Amino acid sequence: MTHLPQLPGPRRAVVLVNLGTPDAPTPEAIRRYYREFLNDPRVVDLNPVARAALVNLIILPFRAPKVAPLYESVWTPGGSPLLVHSVGLQRLVQALVPDAEVLLAMRYGNPSLKAALERVDALRIRDVIIVPLFPHEASATTGSVREAVLAHYRGHPRIPSLRFVPPFFDDEGFLSAMTDHLRTSLPKDVQHVLFSYHGLPERQVRREDGTGHCLTHGCCGSLGAKNAHCYRAQCFATTRLIAARLGLDDVSTAFQSRFGKDPWIQPFTDEAVAALAEKGLTKVAIVTPGFVADCLETLEELGKQMKENFHELGGELTVVPCLNASDAFAAAIARLVRVPTPEVSHA
Repeated sequence: MTHLPQLPGPRRAVVLVNLGTPDAPTPEAIRRYYREFLNDPRVVDLNPVARAALVNLIILPFRAPKVAPLYESVWTPGGSPLLVHSVGLQRLVQALVPDAEVLLAMRYGNPSLKAALERVDALRIRDVIIVPLFPHEASATTGSVREAVLAHYRGHPRIPSLRFVPPFFDDEGFLSAMTDHLRTSLPKDVQHVLFSYHGLPERQVRREDGTGHCLTHGCCGSLGAKNAHCYRAQCFATTRLIAARLGLDDVSTAFQSRFGKDPWIQPFTDEAVAALAEKGLTKVAIVTPGFVADCLETLEELGKQMKENFHELGGELTVVPCLNASDAFAAAIARLVRVPTPEVSHA
């Protein structure tokens, strides 16, 4: 057997890919970010004319100025919280995987996925492991990352071995990191724990299903062959797995951050919180296993708006921070990198 000579430098790369963030809490920076993010047909899955009209005529001119103060309210001296925590995670994983070049990329915005892959190409690394930092599978997140990476290498003169770490919603390391985190973060007198995940339009979930039973007959109450790749079912599975490890009985699952008039997957987080208050509960905690790093959705939508709403209803709402750049989460990612996954076919 002929062996290729070993090239100088690292022989493999690990690319951690998060969603993205504006470069600054300003309307101009948010417009740049939204323009890239929302023009992805996997994110806004409308026909090109409708998507262009929605993004360019409504969202960019009107929504960006409205959300700029919200971003500014959570901005840190180091920049966007999502970026700060993601950089911290990258450094921790690099320390745990010293034989690899660990890079951070954002699917939209900076540091860009394109720049990370160009760095891989420049180093002539043979083995590339892509880690989408989304515990649950969805066309708009894990699917978009896969598509962008494969598009980068389409027609490329040298294609490395590419491996994608699969969704880790039921991974032992991820679950252990979450449960240990919650054991120390949940208030002792909490009456109910609400697990809140990012919402998706119903049509996107149904499109990935193909069985005709999606969103009917309590189909997300268990995970099996028919719904193994369903985003909503995976979220409910994460809730069950974490609750069982913690011995929690009073838990529920909901979905946040919806916008537009199209139907989104339910139940909705804001309505779930209001319903808990109507039941007379005054000590409620929200945890967000689908968000690995705190961001606008966790810090402002939940940590400020939702918290204030629940306070006005007479209760005290605790929003548990995300895993962020924690040692346990970094160890879970490092373990996932070491577990062999099938090489991607480029046929």
